[in-house]
Amino acid sequence: MPRRRRRNRRSKRNERPSLFSQLSSGVKRGLVAVAFLAVGVLVILSALGSAGIVGVYIDDMMALLFGWMRLVAAVALILVALFLLMPNSERITPWTYVGILLFFLSANGFIDLIALNRHELSERVLSSSGGYIGLLFQQLGSMTVGFWGSVVILLALIVASLLLMLHTSFADFALLLHRRRDDEDHEDDEEDAEEEDEEEDTEEEDRPRRKPSIAGIVNRKRGSEKAEKEYDEELLTVPKRKHKRPELPLSLLADRSMTPDSGDIEHNSKLIERTFQTFGIEVEVVDVSVGPTVTQYAIRPADGIKLSRIVGLQNDLALALAAHPIRIEAPIPGKSLVGIEVPNKSIATVSLRSTLESKEFKKSDAALTVGLGMDVSGKSWVAALERAPHMLVAGATGSGKSVCLNTFIVSLLFQHGPDTLKLILIDPKRVELPVYAGIPHLLVPPVTKAEEAINALKWTVREMERRLDVLSATGTRNIASYNRKSDEQMPYIVVVIDELADLMATSARDVEGLVVRIAQMARAVGIHLVLATQRPSVDIITGTIKANIPTRIAFAVASQTDSRTILDYAGAEKLLGRGDMLYVSAEMSKARRLQGAFLSDKEIKNVVSALKQEDAPDYNYDILESHNGGGTVFEAASEEEPLLHDAVEVILAARKASTSLLQRRLKIGYSRAARIIDLLEEQGVIGSQRGSKAREILIESMADLDGGAFASGDNANEEEYDEDKVEDDVEMDEDEVDSEEEEDDDYEDEEDAEDEEDDDDDDDEDDEDDDNDR
Repeated sequence: MPRRRRRNRRSKRNERPSLFSQLSSGVKRGLVAVAFLAVGVLVILSALGSAGIVGVYIDDMMALLFGWMRLVAAVALILVALFLLMPNSERITPWTYVGILLFFLSANGFIDLIALNRHELSERVLSSSGGYIGLLFQQLGSMTVGFWGSVVILLALIVASLLLMLHTSFADFALLLHRRRDDEDHEDDEEDAEEEDEEEDTEEEDRPRRKPSIAGIVNRKRGSEKAEKEYDEELLTVPKRKHKRPELPLSLLADRSMTPDSGDIEHNSKLIERTFQTFGIEVEVVDVSVGPTVTQYAIRPADGIKLSRIVGLQNDLALALAAHPIRIEAPIPGKSLVGIEVPNKSIATVSLRSTLESKEFKKSDAALTVGLGMDVSGKSWVAALERAPHMLVAGATGSGKSVCLNTFIVSLLFQHGPDTLKLILIDPKRVELPVYAGIPHLLVPPVTKAEEAINALKWTVREMERRLDVLSATGTRNIASYNRKSDEQMPYIVVVIDELADLMATSARDVEGLVVRIAQMARAVGIHLVLATQRPSVDIITGTIKANIPTRIAFAVASQTDSRTILDYAGAEKLLGRGDMLYVSAEMSKARRLQGAFLSDKEIKNVVSALKQEDAPDYNYDILESHNGGGTVFEAASEEEPLLHDAVEVILAARKASTSLLQRRLKIGYSRAARIIDLLEEQGVIGSQRGSKAREILIESMADLDGGAFASGDNANEEEYDEDKVEDDVEMDEDEVDSEEEEDDDYEDEEDAEDEEDDDDDDDEDDEDDDNDR
């Protein structure tokens, strides 16, 4: 019994934490830094003879051991101490200390190798060269590989130690040297440009005027002449020169290194296998991936097991694991496995800085690369906006939409200067995007009013059409090839809308038409949309918008219906919030679950302050003003169908819309009348077909059309209609009203019969040709 008590006492003493282990990591680093600083200063004072008798002995000992490298060692200790006292001292890894030690040993050996090759061995020579430490390496190298072999090996060790100390690679070295060379060339170019400007100012009066470029003379040929006279813009271009990439330091962003707590992985794996066995399903957990938000258990089901049986046990797994919600990915893309995603006990925050420092972001060759976040395997994900080419972000309130938009904007700001990127930020909520006011990338101040937002979208349509005209005139396919060939460079334009629902509530018809127009045609000219909404309903995210924006991000939503509205399938209702998202693009068969990158308000303010110090914004307030004509949605539709205006007049007078009505009044065939009906439905003039009920008329008069884009004299059909005559014609018998659908069917049958007769005639002509050939 006494022995057991003694053993228990000893074990308890061993379990007690030491005093040093109770200190925080910051205090430990501070103590180590003070020790390094004191030793370094003491060595320097000893070498200068200012440390008394003790300093003399210290200097003699250090001189024999390290030679004159003792001074370098002292300076290195002081620098390491200062780095440890700085806030970003976490970047100093154990490999840094290994590199420092390897550098001194190899440098001492190299110095002794050169010194002893010229002088005889003595204490005086060792004290003035690399000391006994260097002598050890020199003797070892001379006896094994000889003098020149020792030189090669020691130089290689010196270079390797520098790479370990600086924690970098040869590619980063080359990039650093290349950037410095570009900066010097850029400064020389600026000096030459200033000299040329001074010479041009003196010779400007005698020099003939330069001819305007294509970008300045190409105007839209659409719209009325009056609109062209009232409003005439120039293409948004900048002179082509060597653009200096914005050198925003990553230190503006915080580096949050956190480790998620996934719980007992082995216990959960056995629990998953046991739960499936309870329901007669044999599975095996073959792989586990710990992500920042969830832990994915990859299982391999036995042969003959249907995936539907596995998916149906989601609630039972949630009960067994005491975790909610659980998402089952069946199968995992690219693998013959099923993924079971279990929420972690603690979520690790993914910083935008870690995404920008990732190899995926650095290797991206896209011009507009935005950081997304990290998947369950710890891989960073980025997206190329010009390949997307537009993005739709939706989710419930507080799920992370606004943070996602901020990460997109800041990612672009770290890549482009104001000459190559322009932004239009629309935020009807007036909460998130006004913080970017004053940066030089903005075309206009952050837009908060719905009327100004619609005017900005109309300007974007006009700018898109002007750019398309320029590309057509110059024979280039896209903005990248144009910028390579032309002397004037088109900047990329990114339009960010934080709350689409507020704009749709103000003028759904105008906003939807403009957004769809931009989404369909703006990819080639470098104009891209990023839309966000917290109301994922079908009246906000319409089918037309979804068809033209295949790249979508869904955050946590309240119901499966909302998830289907965003992604066309369920899954977003099982997300955890706080940046947990599903990302899908046109290049992916299934959505990927990611933890979005986080960006705090302080980091955004740091970036904005740095950009404001570099340059001031050059706002174009004309973008926010209303202009009649040019670029409206109905104008483009009228060019496609000249009778569209007359059809609107007939429908407004009759207060009803049908194919047979347009056939009789406009004296056209069924196919053309049906196409006009479809156009009017797309433009929001009439409602959709609802069974046997009549279509709803959505406008009251011609004044409700886009900015009066239709003038009564701009129609291709010059025939005038008498409203009284139309009203008299509309007063039909009840039998005639009931027979409208039958007339439509008769017209279809007649067209089918005509098509068959045309086919028979073609067959007869072919037979005659065959007889002639024979």
